[in-house]
Amino acid sequence: MKILHTADWHLGKKLDRFSRLEEQVLVLNEIVEIADEQNVDLILIAGDLFDNFNPSVEATELFYKTLKRLSLNGKRPVIAISGNHDSPNLIDAPDPLARECGIILIGHPKAKINPFELEHFKISNSGEGFIELQLKSLNFPVRILHTPYANEIRLKEYFGENKEEELNKVLAENWATIADEFCDDKGVNLLMAHLYMNKKGEPIIEEPEGEKPIKIGNATLIYSDIIPSQIQYTALGHLHGFRNIGTTEKPVVYSSSPLCYSFSEAGQTKYVTIIEAEPNKEVSYEKLPLKNGKKLVRKTFDSVEKTIEWLNENPYSLVELTLESETFLKAEERKMIYQSHSGIVHLIPKVKNQEFSENKLQEINLNQDIQLLFNDYFKSKNGGQEANEELIDLFNEILNP
Repeated sequence: MKILHTADWHLGKKLDRFSRLEEQVLVLNEIVEIADEQNVDLILIAGDLFDNFNPSVEATELFYKTLKRLSLNGKRPVIAISGNHDSPNLIDAPDPLARECGIILIGHPKAKINPFELEHFKISNSGEGFIELQLKSLNFPVRILHTPYANEIRLKEYFGENKEEELNKVLAENWATIADEFCDDKGVNLLMAHLYMNKKGEPIIEEPEGEKPIKIGNATLIYSDIIPSQIQYTALGHLHGFRNIGTTEKPVVYSSSPLCYSFSEAGQTKYVTIIEAEPNKEVSYEKLPLKNGKKLVRKTFDSVEKTIEWLNENPYSLVELTLESETFLKAEERKMIYQSHSGIVHLIPKVKNQEFSENKLQEINLNQDIQLLFNDYFKSKNGGQEANEELIDLFNEILNP
């Protein structure tokens, strides 16, 4: 069988004041096309479906329409779990209606999905945190252990509160119990979760810039060695860069977000993962690059002319600019830069002054002219840089309205 694994759609997300919805429409169309071209049997979406608890009407509509297309109107099962950006109740709410379209939405940890049957597949077995699917096109079942994101309150509610128990131990015992009961070698066995997971002994992976952190100290750091031995592939969400933190034989994969969502992701290629699996055999997987979405670029220049030249050559991008110069940007220079490109997210002026020493301005003569006082104050706050003529004129205008 073939499985498509994706995660971290963050529908409705903005980058500063820039909406990404048009890009999300394009990249989700691309994911649907890949699913159809690859003729996949099952779709897994591992959390952070939306970017906040109260998504816009446009983001919600895009989500449901995309899931319906992925499900081929009920022919192909789609399973989506909530992440740390999602409201679990919002994700759960349309589930009874979604099931009629072959879509299974899981908002809470240890949720139990009642068995149901459609024309092309059925839920043949289920338990808390577990479902088994039987597709008419396959002669074996697919078992999925599912763990949506759980905050501290939900962890206490669903897994109990014992301060002496670490989360790793609680999850390990829970997953092992499910796997031992339901996962034999006669079916394909999968785990999908929205967690901060790392390989024991490896350097800690940084969470994405601007992402709501779910790693607090080591209390919520999950290690991949607690995954039950029966599991053939683990589909993760939360980290936005593609990586396998498991092994070649038993992959534990962050499939990546579909778009670059912060400048810490600038230059990253984004992927969906296509897995080929059958019972009692090692899975194989392939990461397929996604082509849609604007590039996020961090650039540093030392002149306005070079800045504008590059901006004109790279119109289809979102840019964080740092401009190093001997003096502060004038209003007309700033205007020229913004007029040359519609995707400037941040413009960071950086004044170069190698000779300034903080000791030079330790004492300021308070009896001098107020304009000289202003200039001394400005130098003390800006690395010894003199206020330019434009600022002095503005200061005089305030003094003499």
